[in-house]
Amino acid sequence: MKGITVLFEDDEILAINKPSGLAVQGGAGIGVSLDVLLASERDPAPLLVHRLDKETSGIILTAKTRPAAAKYALFFREGRLEKKYLGVCAGAGTEKGRIRTELDIRGKPKAAQTDYRFLASGTLGEGGICSLLELELATGRTHQIRRHLAGLGFPLLGDGKYGDFTLNKSLKKNMGLRRLLLHAFSLRLPGGLVIRAPLPGHFIQFLDRAGIGTPLP
Repeated sequence: MKGITVLFEDDEILAINKPSGLAVQGGAGIGVSLDVLLASERDPAPLLVHRLDKETSGIILTAKTRPAAAKYALFFREGRLEKKYLGVCAGAGTEKGRIRTELDIRGKPKAAQTDYRFLASGTLGEGGICSLLELELATGRTHQIRRHLAGLGFPLLGDGKYGDFTLNKSLKKNMGLRRLLLHAFSLRLPGGLVIRAPLPGHFIQFLDRAGIGTPLP
């Protein structure tokens, strides 16, 4: 599949590195989606176990059989898979912290928890500061990381839904930022296997321009 890298594969699962801008599932108004691409390349088609936002890049886990899909979906629901992300937000980060709030999910409040750890700081020009964060999800609510960081006043850069629209426009013009800076980079499975996804080019380019480099955890 063009632009999509296989990160790990065995008899049960197929883990891939989804690019930013590719929807996971098809639907109204979506021309190309990951599930359609997988079905065109694999027979039988791998089954989606979880989701990522269209603009979020990184690890997507799929299953090769229905029993495997049920097993790994249960692991996700029970919090038995350690999911870590890298994100760049506006503002100066602190060493570490935990965000625990309720988020409205289809009209119902749902508990949500995001742990974060400050990795490095960078500059945005004209005195602006950004922070590279490692983020770990204890729950998997819709747009959870994006909503949690925006709620703290540290929106993810490039976020067109919850972010700082004026800042994003400036960064697009002055630093070439055109995509959300959020990447699912690590997934630890029960038993200890860790799958990692390298950062995409647009993410590395922005870190370099902000003077951060790529200090991966």
